[in-house]
Amino acid sequence: MKFAVLQFPASNCDQDAVYALRSLQIDAETVWHKTSDLSGYDAVVLPGGFSYGDYLRSGAIARFSPIMQEVVRVAKEGKLVIGICNGFQILTEARLLPGALVRNQGLHFRCEHVFLRVESPSSPFTHLIPSGTLLNLPIAHGEGCYYADEATLRELNAEGRVLLRYADAQGRLNASNPNGSCENIAGICNQQRNVFGLMPHPERACDPLLGSTDGAKFFQSMMEYLQMPRSVTH
Repeated sequence: MKFAVLQFPASNCDQDAVYALRSLQIDAETVWHKTSDLSGYDAVVLPGGFSYGDYLRSGAIARFSPIMQEVVRVAKEGKLVIGICNGFQILTEARLLPGALVRNQGLHFRCEHVFLRVESPSSPFTHLIPSGTLLNLPIAHGEGCYYADEATLRELNAEGRVLLRYADAQGRLNASNPNGSCENIAGICNQQRNVFGLMPHPERACDPLLGSTDGAKFFQSMMEYLQMPRSVTH
């Protein structure tokens, strides 16, 4: 099993992701954005950072990197794709996920640990995490406010595609929204449930020295899912 961690100009969390995955005994390596073949990988990670310096808007230029045509292709074939922070922004720009990530409410860069409530275990990324579980993960973003129109939000909710919401230590949603995201949304998946985007950084929560190991749960879920017989996973 091998994970590809994409590397764009000015990515700054690719090595964090590789380190976290390897610490979980997952074979992972960086893949430069000019690569055009991901066929040798079982899953793809779009890491956080400031791809192309966030010019125009976060993820807008990275969306046109050569590798993204291949990401779209393998995603449509059902390969697992996870976008973290800037990676989430790139996935929305590429229309692999609906909605958009815009400037934080208050226009401040937010860098802190937050609580997340798992809304659905029905995905390859969360199937090991029961609904209602509270996770402690760090955020670090200036454009992390998730926005979607009312029709899209209704669809996401009706199909159980909101996987994570910002919450407080008791799991309550009120007054626990660090960036103004619609309905406290912190992470969503596509209709096929094989593409997942989240603003918090799970790769920065895989070592006790960093204050939390909750981020490992997402990668462990992916790994176990990929090891299941195909008759079970489909």
